[in-house]
Amino acid sequence: QVQLVESGGELVQAGGSLRLSCVVSGRTFSNYVLAWFRQAPGKEREFVAARRWSGSSAFYADSAKGRFTIDRDNAKNTVYLQMNSLKPEDTAVYYCAADSNQFSIRQNPQVYNYWGRGTQVTVSS
Repeated sequence: QVQLVESGGELVQAGGSLRLSCVVSGRTFSNYVLAWFRQAPGKEREFVAARRWSGSSAFYADSAKGRFTIDRDNAKNTVYLQMNSLKPEDTAVYYCAADSNQFSIRQNPQVYNYWGRGTQVTVSS
């Protein structure tokens, strides 16, 4: 069983930055994909960014390209989402997720095996 715990969400002004953290624990996840999703009120859960725990390749949603960066710290078992140039439309609950698939990074939230409980990000205009 893999456990994920997000933190770092808060109120921030438009144009500002936040770094979200996701601490990963449990069985071996070196081949897993680690991803960030978000869900705003009244909307479906939306893919934001993902990467494998091992390696450095990353994949981003169009809404995140050029503004967000997903990274990880092996020593801390933590995945980060660095968010810059934040916009009001980035307001959502942000979730960390893990996918045991080893062949591709997928955007469909239904294929992810494990989820954190979410952290609220609010961007004021």
